[in-house]
Amino acid sequence: MLYLWLADLVLVAHLAFVAFVVLGGLLVLRRPRVAWVHLPAAAWGVCIEFAGWICPLTPLENSLRLRGGAAAYAGDFIGHYVTTVLYPAELTRGTQIALGAFAVAVNAAVYWRVALARRAAAARRPERLGAPPGIQRPPAGG
Repeated sequence: MLYLWLADLVLVAHLAFVAFVVLGGLLVLRRPRVAWVHLPAAAWGVCIEFAGWICPLTPLENSLRLRGGAAAYAGDFIGHYVTTVLYPAELTRGTQIALGAFAVAVNAAVYWRVALARRAAAARRPERLGAPPGIQRPPAGG
C-alpha cells in the first residue's frame, strides 16, 4: 500500500512538473525570479520530448507500482496519462515533437512578454540612465 501511495505521489509530482514546464512562464510574469528555476525545467522537459527520451520519473513510478502489486505501464508519462486523453492513437514521434514545440512556443511568447515588460520598466527608471540610485543626473548642456 505504501508503494502505491508513493507511486501516486510521483504521478502528482510528474504532472505538476509537466504543467510547470508548459505554463511556468506565466508565473514568471508575476515573479521574475522563478525564471531561474523555470528555464532549466523547461529546457529539460522540451529536451525529453524532442529527443524521445523517457523522463526518469516514469520508471520510478512504474517501479513503485510493481512493488505495490499493481501493473506498470509501457511508454512515457505523457503518452500514458496526457496523450491518451487528448489523442486516441498511440504517442507518435511526431506528436512528441509537436508537444515539445508547443511548450517552446508558449514559453517563448511568455518570455518575450517578460522581456518587453522589463525593457519598459527599465526605460521609466532614471537610475538606469547611468546615474547611481538616488543621485540626480545633471541637465544636459549645462
